[in-house]
Amino acid sequence: MKRTSFLFVGVLASISWATPLRAENLEHTQKLLSTRQCQECDLSRAGLVFANLSGVNLKRANLAGANLSRAELQGADLRGANLTGASLHGANLAGAQLAGAQLSYADLREANLSGAILEGANLEGALLQQVIGLPETVGNAEDFYRWAVAEAERRNHPRAVENFTQTLNRLPNFAPAYLGRGISRLQMSDRVGAMADAEKAEQLFKSQGDSKGLEQTQRLIMALKTEPMVQSAKSGNGLGMGLLGIISGILQFLPIFLF
Repeated sequence: MKRTSFLFVGVLASISWATPLRAENLEHTQKLLSTRQCQECDLSRAGLVFANLSGVNLKRANLAGANLSRAELQGADLRGANLTGASLHGANLAGAQLAGAQLSYADLREANLSGAILEGANLEGALLQQVIGLPETVGNAEDFYRWAVAEAERRNHPRAVENFTQTLNRLPNFAPAYLGRGISRLQMSDRVGAMADAEKAEQLFKSQGDSKGLEQTQRLIMALKTEPMVQSAKSGNGLGMGLLGIISGILQFLPIFLF
C-alpha cells in the first residue's frame, strides 16, 4: 500500500494532471519521477502523458513504445535512448540531447525540436509533420512529399505548402514539389507565389526531360496568365471554372511522382 501511495504522489507532483502509468517496470518509473535520474532504466510502454521531465537523465534508457505525448522534456538527456515506436506527439524536446537515440517509427508530430542535438539519431519511419525546429538534415523528401500530396487532396493547403517546402529543403530540384506547392498556393489565393513555383517547375521539368510534368505545368502557367480571378461560390477562393478544372487534373497527376 505504501508503495502505491508513493507512486501516486510522485505522479501528481510531476504531471500536469494525473495520468495512469502502464510501465512494465514500476520500480524504474518510480525512480524516474522521484529522482529524475534513470540511466539505462526500463520504461518501455510507460504512460507519461503530460509528464514534467525537463532536464531528466534518461541516457540509454529503454522507452520503446512509451507514451510521452505533450511531455515536457526540455534539456533532457536522452543520448542513446531507445524510443522506438514511442509517442512524442506535441512533446517539448527543445535543447534535448538525442545523440545516438533510436527514434525509428516514433510519433514526433507537432513536437518542438528547437536546439535539440540529433547527431547519429535514427529517425527511420518517424512521423515528422509540423515539427518545430526540424533540422533540414532530418527526415526524407519522400515522406514530406507524400504528406504534402495527401494534405492537398484533403484541401488542407497551408499544411500542404509546409510539407512541399520541407520536401524542397531536402531535394531542391524536385520539380513536382514546386508544381504541387504552386497549386496549393493558388488555392490559398496566392497567385504570385503560384506563378513563381509553376515557372520554377517548368524550368526543372524541361531541363530534366520530363515531358508529362512539363505539359501539366505549362497548362497551369497558361491558365494563370489568361484566366481572370472571379468570385466563385463553389471554390470560395476567386478561381474560375477553367482554373479549377486544371487544378483538379494536376492534383490527380501529382501522386505518380511518389518515390
